[in-house]
Amino acid sequence: MRTISLFGAISIGIGGMVGGGIFAVLGEAVSLSHGATAVSFFIAGLVAILSAYAYAKLSVAYQSEGGTVTFIDKAFGDNILSGSINLMLWLSYLVTISLYATAFSSYAATFFENKTPLLEHILITSAIIVPAVINILSTSFVEKSELFIVFIKVSLLIFIIVVATPYIDTSRLAVQNWDSPISIISAGMIIFVAYEGFELIANSANDIKEPTKNLPRAFYSSVLIVILLYVLISLVTVGNVSEKELIVAKDYALAIAAKPSLGDTGFVIVALAAMLSTFSAINATIYGNARLGYIIAKDGKLPSSLMYKRREIPFMGVIYTTVFSLILANSIDLSQIAIIGSAGFLLIFFIVNLSAYKLKEQINASKYILMISILFSFFALVILLFHTYESNPKAIMIFLSFIIISLVFELIYGRYVRGHFFGRRY
Repeated sequence: MRTISLFGAISIGIGGMVGGGIFAVLGEAVSLSHGATAVSFFIAGLVAILSAYAYAKLSVAYQSEGGTVTFIDKAFGDNILSGSINLMLWLSYLVTISLYATAFSSYAATFFENKTPLLEHILITSAIIVPAVINILSTSFVEKSELFIVFIKVSLLIFIIVVATPYIDTSRLAVQNWDSPISIISAGMIIFVAYEGFELIANSANDIKEPTKNLPRAFYSSVLIVILLYVLISLVTVGNVSEKELIVAKDYALAIAAKPSLGDTGFVIVALAAMLSTFSAINATIYGNARLGYIIAKDGKLPSSLMYKRREIPFMGVIYTTVFSLILANSIDLSQIAIIGSAGFLLIFFIVNLSAYKLKEQINASKYILMISILFSFFALVILLFHTYESNPKAIMIFLSFIIISLVFELIYGRYVRGHFFGRRY
């Protein structure tokens, strides 16, 4: 029985995007594109809305809780590409959990006088372990709380936009304060991870009412609403606070942006809301990634231990997600996490766009729009990797190691384990 309305589907998309991303990467965007931060968010949103076209068409044709996994399998079959991309998707969600946990730590640390590395690691670890325990004990809490928390997050952003707009100093947004075009585009790609959550609508396609009509509306509406929110938030942030202050406090930039209009009280309110939002995003992403691991393992593409359940909860999926997220979040910094997360999802969206093009007749999609989507996602990834290689080579190397791990794992596991038990050979 289909129970999710159009409004509910849009909420899933908005909730997936306005998770912890905007709180985590806003300061990073300012440090890279300066007065053109809003332009960077718009460019990233353009890549997202083009990929949303492929997702909308694929979701209508192949309604499944597998979402991205199903689309790639339908297009490319059971081979090393589909298997490694499925694992890459699972790993990319680990990165987003790490991003949210690091952002939670940054905002939570503002309430402490002495900010030490030990405190940072304690906050990061707590931000992952507590939601993991909640997922193990009560998945219904995760499901029921998300709509309410989405409402709080969006309301907060709108409130900041409304109260901060009169304080904007337009000179801070002037073209002379912009960075180079390539830096602005690169900044947009680094913060792209703030848009990745719209694909979660695809995982709920089976439950959405009137899917042929409502799925495309949900994808396009949620992305467009979030683009507008991010662009406006960028304008009031850069317009309200000097760049020097934002760079110093870039890990909690949104809280600083509330101070000119709301004072210290505004800072505290936004910091608390950021902690709630990032905590909620971790909660929901652990929930989703545990189930994604279960789906992939059920198809034989990840170890069968991920299928182990307790009280219908994918217990081992939660455990694996938690352990690997803790390692990532405590070993790499916010800038590196943002780059790795954005690069991972740009690669996945590029493959999904290719999948849609390969299936264009079956899904009744325009080959011209899909060709543009393919080119945008591909060049976005290339620009991100090349432009950030000199400034942050470690992040690029970690991302490339993710790809190698995914390929090697699939090559070995697919040939010698799944091939043996499932009768499949490459």
